[in-house]
Amino acid sequence: MTEYASLKDHVYKYIANKIQNGALLPGEKINEAEICEKLNISRTPAREALIQLSSENMLEYIPRRGFIVKEIDTKRKLEVYEIIGVLDALAATSAIDNITSEDILKMKELVDKIGISIKYTNYTDYMNFQNEFHDIYIKKSNNETLIEMLDTLKNNFIRQSYLSEDKEKLFTVLEDVNKEHKDIISCFERKDMKKLEDILKNKHWYTAYMDMI
Repeated sequence: MTEYASLKDHVYKYIANKIQNGALLPGEKINEAEICEKLNISRTPAREALIQLSSENMLEYIPRRGFIVKEIDTKRKLEVYEIIGVLDALAATSAIDNITSEDILKMKELVDKIGISIKYTNYTDYMNFQNEFHDIYIKKSNNETLIEMLDTLKNNFIRQSYLSEDKEKLFTVLEDVNKEHKDIISCFERKDMKKLEDILKNKHWYTAYMDMI
């Protein structure tokens, strides 16, 4: 049972990352056989992962067609981004006294890496580094339920908010978002809880989402 659970989680993360990085797009069918072969696993954990992803609204099951990547409507995206902002702000303010100088240094390094990703219009690297940045303080919140909720919500919706064909606009927006990453670091350094909460709750996620909706 533990082995299946571990394999299921592996498949879950594999598919979620592909959706988030744009390798799987809304409406695209999930090839179960290909995933099983790629990850060298049986159908049971793969199917369990697909069912979980479906229950979390990342996938949709269509009879005689199988699992496809679900497209989220604009209204629901906006609602979820408001929730992400609130929860991310809660995680950050909960973590503010747990953030170390090493954490600050790592976040600064990631901001630099994000900047390079934007310069070379590498969206996959951008998403990976951006997730690493936020995960540093989210994990330091020491609230497992909050961590799991944010992980699910972000996997679900972030990629689908950046499907614009206007790449120049996309990376211009992401430059502004990365400037806010620097502001977030500054708040941690000053332990400015009020400003930190305001940036994450009312600005950071809202800016990124509304400019690319």
